[in-house]
Amino acid sequence: MTAEFKDKTDRRFQIAEAALSQLDEIEDIEKLCFAVPWSYTNLEAQATGKNKLFLCASDDTGVLGYVGLTMVLDEGYIANVAVAPRARRRGIADALLFELERRTKKQLAFLTLEVRASNAPAIKLYEKHGFAVVGRRKNYYTQPQEDALLMTFFFKKDENPC
Repeated sequence: MTAEFKDKTDRRFQIAEAALSQLDEIEDIEKLCFAVPWSYTNLEAQATGKNKLFLCASDDTGVLGYVGLTMVLDEGYIANVAVAPRARRRGIADALLFELERRTKKQLAFLTLEVRASNAPAIKLYEKHGFAVVGRRKNYYTQPQEDALLMTFFFKKDENPC
């Protein structure tokens, strides 16, 4: 299933499940965005694994960004969320999260993720989508070493223990 979106500059793009043919571009973005990027093999496992959802935003120029999710029972664990530097500030990550939430809201109780404590733009984006800080993982990240904030979004507000 493909969803159509317009970015902040009125350019059209699509979000669909990542295709194996897109993994080279996804790997390139991964290397640009993360100090410790996932390998091609890890990305392939995310794209093809059981209980996984790997969404990719793209247009006629190629891959713009992606988000990966692992589902365990009614729990959703978001892996990497990334947008190519050339496509940032256009609402791509916002659309990816919207589409992820839309596709999973009937089967999951919550979505959760880790984010670098210093990554203010990402934290702001997640808060916009209703995520709240529910914990901190000391020295979770390396290169550089840094704490992670654990952020969670509950689909049903009455299930939020916070």
